[in-house]
Amino acid sequence: MDAIERPRDLPRQAIHLAQAAGLVAVMTVFGVLPVDWASKLGGFLGRTFGPRLGLSRRALANIGRALPDNDEAQNRRILRGMWDNLGRAVAEYPHLGWICAAESGRVEIVNESGVTDLLNDGKPGIVFGGHFSNWEVGPATLHRLLGESLVSVYREANNPWVDRLIRHWRRSRRAVAKGAEGGRDLLRHLNRGGHLGILVDQKLNDGISVPFFGRDAMTAPALARLGLRFGCPLVPVQSERLRDARFRMTVLPRLEIEDTGDTSADVLAAMTRVNAMLESWIRARPEQWLWLHKRWAN
Repeated sequence: MDAIERPRDLPRQAIHLAQAAGLVAVMTVFGVLPVDWASKLGGFLGRTFGPRLGLSRRALANIGRALPDNDEAQNRRILRGMWDNLGRAVAEYPHLGWICAAESGRVEIVNESGVTDLLNDGKPGIVFGGHFSNWEVGPATLHRLLGESLVSVYREANNPWVDRLIRHWRRSRRAVAKGAEGGRDLLRHLNRGGHLGILVDQKLNDGISVPFFGRDAMTAPALARLGLRFGCPLVPVQSERLRDARFRMTVLPRLEIEDTGDTSADVLAAMTRVNAMLESWIRARPEQWLWLHKRWAN
């Protein structure tokens, strides 16, 4: 049976290998450029070609749902800014090690002790954020600050060759893939007093319905459930792009979850607060959020 099926897989494997080769080529070009040149080139390519792609229709629909008082010109400016930011994030990928190094001075951290104090309380903890500015900068910087105590969660790429490349480029970080096996690893890590980094702004089809910009959105409840289960602090970190490849990470006050004994109600209340916080970040810098997600059910 394998011998019969293998030829059928060849076109898909060829596509996957071509995509991986293309990714390596693109990362090589951006990698040989100085970091700010790479960022500017990525932004130019993103804002020039991105708005013409079919995905932009979904982004514009999402912007219209979330910000109904905007006119079309405002939404188009947000769309163009989003693609500029996305192009920069891609181009900055080969430079993440330098961008996030303490000596580079490219990541301003406000209230750094709000994160580093997690190392001293003897308890597990969870740091969370969303797909803002360059969403790889936050995790990379947090891994530098928290070291081996931090494990982050990532979604495996559909292309296995691309996934291997990404894991290779992130090899300095401890990370687990979403899924049952990864979930068990995370529970063991938290049981040992470790820390977790997670992005919480994507749709989860089998999540819970939580308001987001006035509309119900299927939301992953794991952040609140783990916080209740382990009685651990939840630390929000807001990420902003200042200019080119320079960023600000703001560590906000810990989110406290009330434990009333009604787990479902407590989780819903906590995730409602989390979504409201994400909303405020998006409203402040709408062009720096990734509007391409299928965030709402329809």
